[in-house]
Amino acid sequence: MESRKRSWVKSITWRALGIIILGIITWVFTRNWEITTTITGLFHALQLILYYFHERLWGKADWGLKKMNDLSQEEKRRLLERLRKLGYLG
Repeated sequence: MESRKRSWVKSITWRALGIIILGIITWVFTRNWEITTTITGLFHALQLILYYFHERLWGKADWGLKKMNDLSQEEKRRLLERLRKLGYLG
């Protein structure tokens, strides 16, 4: 499971990209910085909060995940080999 801090950082960086895109689109249609800022700010503040809770809920769900005990011996061997290559195991 990922940390709460990691979930927040992912949420913020994803929203930053969205802010830029929605800001450009809104500006093209309104040509008004006040309206662009209001729409973009409100939309992304809400999306940031919803994304965080969405990620946290999915982090608690076991659906679609394989547990170590459910893996075949070959899958376990490949997983451990990959973790060693990535430096997680000595």
